Amino acid sequence: MKRILRLCLIGIFMALPTWLMAVETKNLLSELTQTKLSKMPAVLEQLEAQGDESLLPVFRAWLGGDLYYTRADSHLVVKTKVAGETVYMGVFSQEVDAELGSKQVRKIKVNNKLRGLLRGTIARLQLTSKQPELRESAVRELLADLDRDTFTTLEALYPQETHSSVQEMMQTALSLYTAKDPKQSQSARLAAIDYLSASLENDVRNGLVQLSQDGNAVIAAASNKALDRINQSVERYAFVDQLFFGLSLGSVLLLASIGLAITFGVMGVINMAHGEMIMLGAYTTYVVQLIMPNYIDYSIWVAIPAAFLVSGLMGVLIERLVICRLHGRPLETLLATFGISLILQQLVRTIFSPLNRQVSTPSWMSGSWEINPVLSLTLNRLYILAFALLVFIALVLILKKSSLGLNVRAVSQNRSMAKAMGVKTEWVDAMTFGLGSGIAGIAGVALSQLTNVGPNLGQAYIIDSFMVVVFGGVGNLLGALVAAFTLGIANKFLEPTTGAVLAAIFVLVFIILFIQKRPKGLFPQKGRAAE
Repeated sequence: MKRILRLCLIGIFMALPTWLMAVETKNLLSELTQTKLSKMPAVLEQLEAQGDESLLPVFRAWLGGDLYYTRADSHLVVKTKVAGETVYMGVFSQEVDAELGSKQVRKIKVNNKLRGLLRGTIARLQLTSKQPELRESAVRELLADLDRDTFTTLEALYPQETHSSVQEMMQTALSLYTAKDPKQSQSARLAAIDYLSASLENDVRNGLVQLSQDGNAVIAAASNKALDRINQSVERYAFVDQLFFGLSLGSVLLLASIGLAITFGVMGVINMAHGEMIMLGAYTTYVVQLIMPNYIDYSIWVAIPAAFLVSGLMGVLIERLVICRLHGRPLETLLATFGISLILQQLVRTIFSPLNRQVSTPSWMSGSWEINPVLSLTLNRLYILAFALLVFIALVLILKKSSLGLNVRAVSQNRSMAKAMGVKTEWVDAMTFGLGSGIAGIAGVALSQLTNVGPNLGQAYIIDSFMVVVFGGVGNLLGALVAAFTLGIANKFLEPTTGAVLAAIFVLVFIILFIQKRPKGLFPQKGRAAE
Protein backbone atom coordinates (compact mmCIF):
# COMPACT_ATOMS: atom_id res chain seq x y z
CA MET A 1 0.00 0.00 0.00
CA LYS A 2 2.80 2.37 0.93
CA ARG A 3 4.58 1.49 -2.31
CA ILE A 4 1.48 2.32 -4.37
CA LEU A 5 1.05 5.60 -2.50
CA ARG A 6 4.71 6.46 -3.11
CA LEU A 7 4.35 5.77 -6.86
CA CYS A 8 1.25 7.95 -7.04
CA LEU A 9 3.05 10.83 -5.31
CA ILE A 10 6.01 10.48 -7.68
CA GLY A 11 3.62 10.56 -10.68
CA ILE A 12 1.90 13.66 -9.34
CA PHE A 13 5.20 15.49 -8.81
CA MET A 14 6.41 14.51 -12.29
CA ALA A 15 3.20 15.75 -13.93
CA LEU A 16 3.03 18.92 -11.84
CA PRO A 17 5.55 20.97 -13.91
CA THR A 18 3.76 20.10 -17.15
CA TRP A 19 0.37 21.00 -15.66
CA LEU A 20 1.72 24.28 -14.28
CA MET A 21 3.27 25.12 -17.67
CA ALA A 22 -0.04 24.42 -19.42
CA VAL A 23 -1.84 26.71 -16.96
CA GLU A 24 0.75 29.44 -17.51
CA THR A 25 0.48 29.07 -21.29
CA LYS A 26 -3.31 29.35 -21.08
CA ASN A 27 -3.01 32.50 -18.97
CA LEU A 28 -0.54 34.05 -21.42
CA LEU A 29 -2.83 33.27 -24.37
CA SER A 30 -5.70 34.94 -22.56
CA GLU A 31 -3.48 38.02 -22.10
CA LEU A 32 -3.33 38.33 -25.90
CA THR A 33 -7.01 39.26 -25.85
CA GLN A 34 -6.49 42.04 -23.29
CA THR A 35 -2.98 43.44 -23.80
CA LYS A 36 -2.28 46.62 -25.76
CA LEU A 37 -0.31 46.34 -28.99
CA SER A 38 2.74 48.04 -27.43
CA LYS A 39 2.89 45.34 -24.69
CA MET A 40 2.49 42.39 -27.07
CA PRO A 41 6.26 41.76 -27.60
CA ALA A 42 6.66 40.99 -23.86
CA VAL A 43 3.78 38.48 -23.95
CA LEU A 44 5.23 36.92 -27.11
CA GLU A 45 8.60 36.54 -25.41
CA GLN A 46 6.99 34.75 -22.45
CA LEU A 47 5.03 32.45 -24.77
CA GLU A 48 8.22 31.55 -26.64
CA ALA A 49 9.91 30.77 -23.32
CA GLN A 50 7.36 27.96 -22.83
CA GLY A 51 9.06 26.15 -25.74
CA ASP A 52 5.75 24.59 -26.73
CA GLU A 53 5.65 23.58 -30.43
CA SER A 54 1.85 23.32 -30.25
CA LEU A 55 1.76 27.15 -30.14
CA LEU A 56 2.97 27.35 -33.74
CA PRO A 57 -0.60 27.54 -35.20
CA VAL A 58 -1.25 30.55 -32.93
CA PHE A 59 1.91 32.32 -34.08
CA ARG A 60 1.34 31.55 -37.77
CA ALA A 61 -2.26 32.81 -37.65
CA TRP A 62 -1.11 35.91 -35.77
CA LEU A 63 1.64 36.56 -38.31
CA GLY A 64 -0.87 36.33 -41.17
CA GLY A 65 -3.32 38.69 -39.43
CA ASP A 66 -5.91 35.92 -39.11
CA LEU A 67 -5.90 35.48 -35.30
CA TYR A 68 -9.16 36.53 -33.56
CA TYR A 69 -10.89 35.95 -30.24
CA THR A 70 -14.57 35.60 -29.40
CA ARG A 71 -16.20 38.52 -27.61
CA ALA A 72 -18.22 36.21 -25.38
CA ASP A 73 -15.49 34.06 -23.79
CA SER A 74 -12.16 35.32 -25.28
CA HIS A 75 -11.63 31.99 -27.05
CA LEU A 76 -8.91 32.11 -29.76
CA VAL A 77 -10.08 31.39 -33.30
CA VAL A 78 -8.56 31.58 -36.79
CA LYS A 79 -10.21 33.32 -39.72
CA THR A 80 -10.08 31.24 -42.90
CA LYS A 81 -12.05 30.45 -46.07
CA VAL A 82 -13.89 27.24 -46.85
CA ALA A 83 -15.52 26.88 -50.29
CA GLY A 84 -15.11 30.64 -50.81
CA GLU A 85 -16.87 31.59 -47.56
CA THR A 86 -15.22 33.23 -44.54
CA VAL A 87 -15.43 31.04 -41.43
CA TYR A 88 -13.81 30.89 -37.98
CA MET A 89 -12.26 27.75 -36.53
CA GLY A 90 -10.63 26.87 -33.24
CA VAL A 91 -6.92 27.61 -33.32
CA PHE A 92 -6.07 24.22 -31.76
CA SER A 93 -9.11 22.07 -32.55
CA GLN A 94 -9.31 23.19 -36.24
CA GLU A 95 -13.09 22.76 -35.99
CA VAL A 96 -15.28 25.30 -37.76
CA ASP A 97 -17.73 27.21 -35.57
CA ALA A 98 -20.65 27.89 -37.92
CA GLU A 99 -22.33 30.26 -35.43
CA LEU A 100 -19.46 32.73 -35.34
CA GLY A 101 -19.64 35.80 -37.57
CA SER A 102 -17.63 38.99 -37.91
CA LYS A 103 -19.71 40.67 -35.19
CA GLN A 104 -18.97 37.97 -32.61
CA VAL A 105 -15.17 38.18 -32.88
CA ARG A 106 -12.39 40.74 -32.51
CA LYS A 107 -9.00 40.76 -34.19
CA ILE A 108 -5.73 40.44 -32.29
CA LYS A 109 -3.70 43.27 -33.80
CA VAL A 110 -0.27 42.90 -35.38
CA ASN A 111 2.23 45.41 -36.79
CA ASN A 112 5.50 45.17 -38.70
CA LYS A 113 7.60 45.02 -35.53
CA LEU A 114 5.51 42.11 -34.21
CA ARG A 115 5.68 40.34 -37.57
CA GLY A 116 9.47 40.39 -37.42
CA LEU A 117 9.41 39.05 -33.85
CA LEU A 118 6.88 36.38 -34.81
CA ARG A 119 9.00 35.12 -37.71
CA GLY A 120 11.96 34.73 -35.36
CA THR A 121 9.81 33.02 -32.72
CA ILE A 122 8.36 30.55 -35.23
CA ALA A 123 11.82 29.74 -36.56
CA ARG A 124 13.30 29.22 -33.09
CA LEU A 125 10.44 26.94 -32.03
CA GLN A 126 10.86 24.88 -35.20
CA LEU A 127 14.54 24.32 -34.40
CA THR A 128 13.55 21.45 -32.12
CA SER A 129 10.92 20.01 -34.47
CA LYS A 130 11.01 16.26 -35.19
CA GLN A 131 10.88 16.97 -38.94
CA PRO A 132 14.30 17.77 -40.53
CA GLU A 133 12.64 19.89 -43.25
CA LEU A 134 11.09 22.17 -40.63
CA ARG A 135 14.37 22.48 -38.73
CA GLU A 136 16.24 23.38 -41.92
CA SER A 137 13.57 25.91 -42.89
CA ALA A 138 13.73 27.40 -39.40
CA VAL A 139 17.49 27.95 -39.58
CA ARG A 140 17.10 29.49 -43.06
CA GLU A 141 14.51 31.92 -41.69
CA LEU A 142 16.94 32.99 -38.95
CA LEU A 143 19.74 33.88 -41.38
CA ALA A 144 18.26 37.33 -41.99
CA ASP A 145 18.11 38.26 -38.30
CA LEU A 146 20.87 36.57 -36.31
CA ASP A 147 21.58 37.77 -32.79
CA ARG A 148 23.67 36.58 -29.86
CA ASP A 149 20.86 34.52 -28.31
CA THR A 150 20.12 32.75 -31.61
CA PHE A 151 23.84 32.09 -32.12
CA THR A 152 24.08 30.54 -28.64
CA THR A 153 20.99 28.39 -29.29
CA LEU A 154 22.33 27.13 -32.63
CA GLU A 155 25.76 26.49 -31.13
CA ALA A 156 24.15 24.30 -28.45
CA LEU A 157 21.93 22.43 -30.92
CA TYR A 158 24.58 21.86 -33.61
CA PRO A 159 26.41 18.92 -31.91
CA GLN A 160 23.07 17.16 -31.31
CA GLU A 161 21.84 17.51 -34.90
CA THR A 162 21.96 14.27 -36.89
CA HIS A 163 20.57 15.37 -40.27
CA SER A 164 23.35 16.47 -42.65
CA SER A 165 21.43 19.21 -44.51
CA VAL A 166 20.24 20.75 -41.22
CA GLN A 167 23.80 20.60 -39.88
CA GLU A 168 25.04 22.35 -43.01
CA MET A 169 22.44 25.10 -42.65
CA MET A 170 23.30 25.54 -38.95
CA GLN A 171 27.01 25.81 -39.83
CA THR A 172 26.12 28.46 -42.42
CA ALA A 173 24.20 30.47 -39.80
CA LEU A 174 27.01 30.15 -37.25
CA SER A 175 29.61 31.18 -39.85
CA LEU A 176 27.51 34.17 -40.96
CA TYR A 177 27.22 35.44 -37.39
CA THR A 178 30.94 34.84 -36.77
CA ALA A 179 31.90 36.69 -39.97
CA LYS A 180 29.78 39.71 -38.98
CA ASP A 181 30.85 39.81 -35.31
CA PRO A 182 33.74 42.29 -34.85
CA LYS A 183 34.49 40.76 -31.44
CA GLN A 184 35.64 37.53 -33.10
CA SER A 185 39.30 37.09 -34.04
CA GLN A 186 40.28 37.96 -37.60
CA SER A 187 41.33 34.38 -38.33
CA ALA A 188 37.92 33.08 -37.16
CA ARG A 189 36.11 35.64 -39.31
CA LEU A 190 38.24 34.78 -42.36
CA ALA A 191 37.57 31.06 -41.86
CA ALA A 192 33.84 31.79 -41.60
CA ILE A 193 33.90 33.88 -44.81
CA ASP A 194 35.75 31.08 -46.60
CA TYR A 195 33.01 28.62 -45.56
CA LEU A 196 30.29 31.04 -46.70
CA SER A 197 31.83 31.31 -50.18
CA ALA A 198 30.24 27.94 -50.99
CA SER A 199 26.73 29.02 -49.92
CA LEU A 200 24.06 30.25 -52.36
CA GLU A 201 21.62 31.60 -49.74
CA ASN A 202 20.39 35.14 -50.47
CA ASP A 203 20.92 36.24 -46.86
CA VAL A 204 24.53 35.02 -47.00
CA ARG A 205 25.16 37.06 -50.15
CA ASN A 206 23.59 40.12 -48.54
CA GLY A 207 25.77 39.62 -45.48
CA LEU A 208 28.92 39.33 -47.60
CA VAL A 209 27.99 42.50 -49.50
CA GLN A 210 27.86 44.33 -46.16
CA LEU A 211 31.19 42.81 -45.12
CA SER A 212 32.79 43.88 -48.42
CA GLN A 213 32.38 47.45 -47.15
CA ASP A 214 33.92 46.62 -43.77
CA GLY A 215 36.55 48.97 -42.38
CA ASN A 216 38.93 46.04 -42.05
CA ALA A 217 40.63 45.78 -45.47
CA VAL A 218 41.46 42.08 -45.03
CA ILE A 219 37.84 41.18 -44.20
CA ALA A 220 36.55 43.32 -47.09
CA ALA A 221 38.96 41.67 -49.57
CA ALA A 222 38.02 38.16 -48.37
CA SER A 223 34.32 39.04 -48.66
CA ASN A 224 34.76 40.29 -52.24
CA LYS A 225 36.61 37.09 -53.14
CA ALA A 226 33.82 35.00 -51.62
CA LEU A 227 31.20 37.02 -53.53
CA ASP A 228 33.07 36.43 -56.81
CA ARG A 229 33.07 32.69 -56.16
CA ILE A 230 29.34 32.73 -55.33
CA ASN A 231 28.53 34.79 -58.45
CA GLN A 232 30.39 32.26 -60.62
CA SER A 233 28.27 29.47 -59.13
CA VAL A 234 25.10 31.51 -59.68
CA GLU A 235 26.03 32.03 -63.35
CA ARG A 236 26.59 28.28 -63.80
CA TYR A 237 23.22 27.48 -62.32
CA ALA A 238 21.59 30.22 -64.42
CA PHE A 239 23.01 28.43 -67.47
CA VAL A 240 21.52 25.14 -66.24
CA ASP A 241 18.17 26.89 -65.69
CA GLN A 242 18.16 28.27 -69.25
CA LEU A 243 19.15 24.87 -70.58
CA PHE A 244 16.25 23.26 -68.71
CA PHE A 245 13.75 25.75 -70.16
CA GLY A 246 15.24 25.12 -73.61
CA LEU A 247 14.80 21.37 -73.17
CA SER A 248 11.26 22.00 -71.91
CA LEU A 249 10.38 23.99 -75.04
CA GLY A 250 12.11 21.35 -77.13
CA SER A 251 10.00 18.59 -75.56
CA VAL A 252 6.82 20.48 -76.49
CA LEU A 253 8.09 20.98 -80.07
CA LEU A 254 8.99 17.29 -80.22
CA LEU A 255 5.50 16.19 -79.21
CA ALA A 256 3.94 18.66 -81.63
CA SER A 257 6.16 17.71 -84.59
CA ILE A 258 6.77 13.94 -84.53
CA GLY A 259 3.22 13.23 -85.67
CA LEU A 260 3.72 15.71 -88.50
CA ALA A 261 7.07 14.11 -89.36
CA ILE A 262 5.33 10.76 -89.92
CA THR A 263 2.47 12.04 -92.07
CA PHE A 264 4.69 14.41 -94.05
CA GLY A 265 7.35 11.73 -94.54
CA VAL A 266 5.02 8.87 -95.52
CA MET A 267 2.27 10.67 -97.40
CA GLY A 268 3.96 13.89 -98.48
CA VAL A 269 0.95 15.78 -97.10
CA ILE A 270 1.44 19.33 -95.81
CA ASN A 271 -1.19 19.08 -93.07
CA MET A 272 -2.18 22.60 -92.03
CA ALA A 273 -4.80 21.12 -89.66
CA HIS A 274 -2.12 19.45 -87.52
CA GLY A 275 -2.31 22.32 -84.99
CA GLU A 276 -6.03 21.67 -84.58
CA MET A 277 -5.28 18.04 -83.66
CA ILE A 278 -3.19 19.48 -80.80
CA MET A 279 -6.11 21.76 -79.90
CA LEU A 280 -8.54 18.81 -79.82
CA GLY A 281 -6.24 16.96 -77.43
CA ALA A 282 -6.14 19.97 -75.11
CA TYR A 283 -9.93 20.32 -75.14
CA THR A 284 -10.28 16.59 -74.47
CA THR A 285 -8.24 17.13 -71.29
CA TYR A 286 -10.58 19.96 -70.31
CA VAL A 287 -13.68 17.79 -70.90
CA VAL A 288 -12.21 14.87 -68.94
CA GLN A 289 -11.68 17.18 -65.96
CA LEU A 290 -15.28 18.39 -66.25
CA ILE A 291 -16.46 14.78 -66.12
CA MET A 292 -14.31 13.83 -63.10
CA PRO A 293 -13.87 17.06 -61.06
CA ASN A 294 -13.15 15.18 -57.82
CA TYR A 295 -10.30 13.17 -59.34
CA ILE A 296 -8.09 15.85 -60.90
CA ASP A 297 -4.92 14.03 -59.81
CA TYR A 298 -5.95 11.01 -61.90
CA SER A 299 -7.71 12.81 -64.75
CA ILE A 300 -4.56 13.22 -66.83
CA TRP A 301 -4.13 9.42 -67.03
CA VAL A 302 -7.61 9.24 -68.57
CA ALA A 303 -7.00 12.30 -70.76
CA ILE A 304 -3.89 10.89 -72.49
CA PRO A 305 -5.56 7.86 -74.15
CA ALA A 306 -8.79 9.83 -74.65
CA ALA A 307 -6.94 12.63 -76.46
CA PHE A 308 -5.07 10.10 -78.60
CA LEU A 309 -8.35 8.46 -79.64
CA VAL A 310 -10.23 11.73 -80.31
CA SER A 311 -7.47 13.31 -82.39
CA GLY A 312 -6.54 10.00 -84.02
CA LEU A 313 -10.10 9.25 -85.12
CA MET A 314 -10.46 12.81 -86.42
CA GLY A 315 -7.24 12.29 -88.39
CA VAL A 316 -8.52 9.03 -89.91
CA LEU A 317 -11.80 10.76 -90.79
CA ILE A 318 -10.00 13.64 -92.52
CA GLU A 319 -7.74 11.27 -94.45
CA ARG A 320 -10.61 9.04 -95.62
CA LEU A 321 -12.90 11.92 -96.60
CA VAL A 322 -10.45 14.46 -98.04
CA ILE A 323 -6.76 13.58 -98.20
CA CYS A 324 -7.17 10.26 -100.04
CA ARG A 325 -8.82 12.11 -102.94
CA LEU A 326 -5.92 14.56 -103.35
CA HIS A 327 -2.86 12.28 -103.67
CA GLY A 328 -0.15 13.83 -105.80
CA ARG A 329 -1.63 17.33 -105.52
CA PRO A 330 0.28 18.94 -102.61
CA LEU A 331 -0.99 22.48 -103.19
CA GLU A 332 -4.63 21.39 -103.13
CA THR A 333 -3.93 19.26 -100.04
CA LEU A 334 -2.43 22.29 -98.27
CA LEU A 335 -5.48 24.42 -99.11
CA ALA A 336 -7.91 21.64 -98.11
CA THR A 337 -6.26 21.05 -94.72
CA PHE A 338 -6.12 24.80 -94.11
CA GLY A 339 -9.87 24.93 -94.68
CA ILE A 340 -10.34 21.97 -92.32
CA SER A 341 -8.34 23.81 -89.65
CA LEU A 342 -10.70 26.81 -89.92
CA ILE A 343 -13.73 24.53 -89.68
CA LEU A 344 -12.38 22.80 -86.56
CA GLN A 345 -11.56 26.13 -84.91
CA GLN A 346 -15.07 27.41 -85.55
CA LEU A 347 -16.57 24.13 -84.32
CA VAL A 348 -14.71 24.48 -81.03
CA ARG A 349 -15.79 28.13 -80.72
CA THR A 350 -19.40 27.06 -81.23
CA ILE A 351 -19.25 24.29 -78.63
CA PHE A 352 -16.95 25.80 -75.98
CA SER A 353 -17.12 29.54 -76.86
CA PRO A 354 -14.11 31.61 -78.02
CA LEU A 355 -12.92 32.14 -74.43
CA ASN A 356 -9.84 30.34 -73.13
CA ARG A 357 -10.42 27.47 -70.74
CA GLN A 358 -8.31 26.74 -67.68
CA VAL A 359 -7.18 23.16 -67.15
CA SER A 360 -6.23 22.27 -63.57
CA THR A 361 -2.78 20.85 -62.89
CA PRO A 362 -2.68 17.66 -60.78
CA SER A 363 -1.14 18.19 -57.35
CA TRP A 364 1.74 15.81 -58.13
CA MET A 365 2.68 18.02 -61.10
CA SER A 366 2.43 21.29 -59.18
CA GLY A 367 5.26 23.12 -57.50
CA SER A 368 8.97 22.79 -58.19
CA TRP A 369 11.97 20.69 -57.31
CA GLU A 370 14.31 23.02 -55.43
CA ILE A 371 17.86 21.86 -56.01
CA ASN A 372 19.42 24.86 -54.26
CA PRO A 373 18.41 28.47 -53.46
CA VAL A 374 19.15 29.69 -57.01
CA LEU A 375 17.98 26.68 -59.06
CA SER A 376 14.56 25.07 -59.01
CA LEU A 377 12.94 23.00 -61.75
CA THR A 378 9.18 23.25 -62.23
CA LEU A 379 7.65 19.79 -61.91
CA ASN A 380 5.12 20.13 -64.72
CA ARG A 381 7.87 20.92 -67.26
CA LEU A 382 10.06 18.15 -65.87
CA TYR A 383 7.25 15.59 -66.25
CA ILE A 384 6.44 16.80 -69.76
CA LEU A 385 10.10 16.44 -70.77
CA ALA A 386 10.16 12.85 -69.51
CA PHE A 387 6.76 12.17 -71.12
CA ALA A 388 7.92 13.49 -74.52
CA LEU A 389 10.94 11.18 -74.46
CA LEU A 390 8.73 8.20 -73.52
CA VAL A 391 6.32 8.95 -76.39
CA PHE A 392 9.28 9.26 -78.77
CA ILE A 393 10.73 5.89 -77.66
CA ALA A 394 7.30 4.23 -77.92
CA LEU A 395 6.83 5.60 -81.44
CA VAL A 396 10.28 4.41 -82.53
CA LEU A 397 9.51 0.91 -81.21
CA ILE A 398 6.16 0.88 -83.06
CA LEU A 399 7.82 1.85 -86.36
CA LYS A 400 10.75 -0.56 -85.89
CA LYS A 401 9.08 -3.63 -84.36
CA SER A 402 5.44 -3.73 -85.54
CA SER A 403 3.91 -4.74 -88.87
CA LEU A 404 2.38 -1.27 -89.14
CA GLY A 405 5.84 0.22 -88.78
CA LEU A 406 7.22 -2.08 -91.46
CA ASN A 407 4.45 -1.05 -93.86
CA VAL A 408 4.91 2.62 -93.02
CA ARG A 409 8.62 2.41 -93.77
CA ALA A 410 7.94 0.54 -97.01
CA VAL A 411 5.41 3.11 -98.22
CA SER A 412 7.62 6.06 -97.22
CA GLN A 413 10.58 4.61 -99.17
CA ASN A 414 8.76 3.49 -102.32
CA ARG A 415 4.97 3.67 -102.48
CA SER A 416 4.64 2.00 -105.90
CA MET A 417 6.87 -0.92 -105.01
CA ALA A 418 5.11 -1.42 -101.66
CA LYS A 419 1.74 -1.47 -103.43
CA ALA A 420 3.07 -3.96 -105.98
CA MET A 421 4.20 -6.19 -103.10
CA GLY A 422 0.65 -6.31 -101.71
CA VAL A 423 0.83 -3.59 -99.05
CA LYS A 424 -2.54 -1.87 -98.66
CA THR A 425 -1.25 1.66 -99.07
CA GLU A 426 -4.70 3.21 -98.46
CA TRP A 427 -4.92 1.46 -95.08
CA VAL A 428 -1.33 2.51 -94.26
CA ASP A 429 -2.15 6.12 -95.15
CA ALA A 430 -5.21 6.15 -92.90
CA MET A 431 -3.39 4.52 -89.97
CA THR A 432 -0.37 6.78 -90.42
CA PHE A 433 -2.49 9.91 -90.51
CA GLY A 434 -4.44 8.68 -87.50
CA LEU A 435 -1.24 7.85 -85.59
CA GLY A 436 0.30 11.26 -86.34
CA SER A 437 -2.90 13.05 -85.35
CA GLY A 438 -3.21 10.96 -82.17
CA ILE A 439 0.31 11.94 -81.08
CA ALA A 440 -0.61 15.57 -81.75
CA GLY A 441 -3.56 15.05 -79.41
CA ILE A 442 -1.16 13.82 -76.72
CA ALA A 443 0.89 16.99 -77.30
CA GLY A 444 -2.32 18.93 -76.56
CA VAL A 445 -2.59 17.17 -73.17
CA ALA A 446 0.95 18.30 -72.34
CA LEU A 447 0.31 21.87 -73.52
CA SER A 448 -2.85 22.11 -71.41
CA GLN A 449 -0.58 21.86 -68.34
CA LEU A 450 1.53 24.82 -69.51
CA THR A 451 -0.95 27.28 -71.00
CA ASN A 452 -4.63 28.09 -71.33
CA VAL A 453 -6.72 26.03 -73.74
CA GLY A 454 -8.29 28.03 -76.57
CA PRO A 455 -9.38 27.70 -80.23
CA ASN A 456 -6.08 29.15 -81.48
CA LEU A 457 -3.83 26.95 -79.33
CA GLY A 458 -2.57 24.82 -82.22
CA GLN A 459 -1.79 27.77 -84.50
CA ALA A 460 1.02 28.86 -82.17
CA TYR A 461 2.90 25.59 -82.81
CA ILE A 462 2.17 24.62 -86.42
CA ILE A 463 4.91 26.78 -87.96
CA ASP A 464 7.47 25.66 -85.39
CA SER A 465 6.49 22.04 -86.03
CA PHE A 466 7.12 22.40 -89.77
CA MET A 467 10.48 24.04 -89.03
CA VAL A 468 11.44 21.06 -86.84
CA VAL A 469 10.45 18.56 -89.54
CA VAL A 470 12.28 20.40 -92.32
CA PHE A 471 15.38 21.08 -90.19
CA GLY A 472 15.64 17.51 -88.92
CA GLY A 473 14.95 15.79 -92.23
CA VAL A 474 11.55 14.88 -93.64
CA GLY A 475 10.22 11.61 -92.18
CA ASN A 476 13.20 11.06 -89.86
CA LEU A 477 12.28 10.71 -86.17
CA LEU A 478 15.85 11.08 -84.93
CA GLY A 479 16.08 14.28 -86.95
CA ALA A 480 12.87 15.54 -85.33
CA LEU A 481 14.30 14.80 -81.87
CA VAL A 482 17.59 16.62 -82.51
CA ALA A 483 15.92 19.52 -84.33
CA ALA A 484 13.25 20.05 -81.63
CA PHE A 485 15.75 20.26 -78.78
CA THR A 486 18.20 22.32 -80.85
CA LEU A 487 15.56 24.92 -81.74
CA GLY A 488 14.13 24.95 -78.20
CA ILE A 489 17.52 25.53 -76.59
CA ALA A 490 18.53 28.13 -79.22
CA ASN A 491 15.31 30.07 -78.62
CA LYS A 492 15.74 30.15 -74.83
CA PHE A 493 19.39 31.24 -75.03
CA LEU A 494 18.64 34.00 -77.55
CA GLU A 495 15.57 35.40 -75.79
CA PRO A 496 17.36 37.15 -72.87
CA THR A 497 19.50 39.22 -75.27
CA THR A 498 17.26 39.67 -78.32
CA GLY A 499 13.72 39.26 -77.01
CA ALA A 500 11.22 36.56 -77.95
CA VAL A 501 10.26 37.97 -81.38
CA LEU A 502 13.82 38.58 -82.60
CA ALA A 503 14.88 35.19 -81.26
CA ALA A 504 12.20 33.50 -83.39
CA ILE A 505 13.29 35.55 -86.42
CA PHE A 506 16.94 34.61 -85.97
CA VAL A 507 16.04 30.92 -85.69
CA LEU A 508 13.92 31.16 -88.86
CA VAL A 509 16.75 32.90 -90.78
CA PHE A 510 19.19 30.23 -89.59
CA ILE A 511 16.91 27.43 -90.84
CA ILE A 512 16.48 29.14 -94.23
CA LEU A 513 20.25 29.43 -94.62
CA PHE A 514 20.75 25.86 -93.40
CA ILE A 515 18.23 24.47 -95.90
CA GLN A 516 20.04 26.33 -98.68
CA LYS A 517 23.14 24.35 -97.76
CA ARG A 518 21.44 21.02 -96.85
CA PRO A 519 18.03 20.88 -98.56
CA LYS A 520 17.26 17.43 -97.08
CA GLY A 521 17.85 18.50 -93.47
CA LEU A 522 20.11 17.09 -90.78
CA PHE A 523 19.23 13.42 -91.32
CA PRO A 524 17.99 12.93 -94.90
CA GLN A 525 16.30 9.72 -96.03
CA LYS A 526 18.56 7.29 -97.82
CA GLY A 527 17.91 4.86 -100.63
CA ARG A 528 17.02 4.83 -104.30
CA ALA A 529 13.57 6.32 -103.63
CA ALA A 530 14.76 9.06 -101.33
CA GLU A 531 14.30 11.66 -104.01
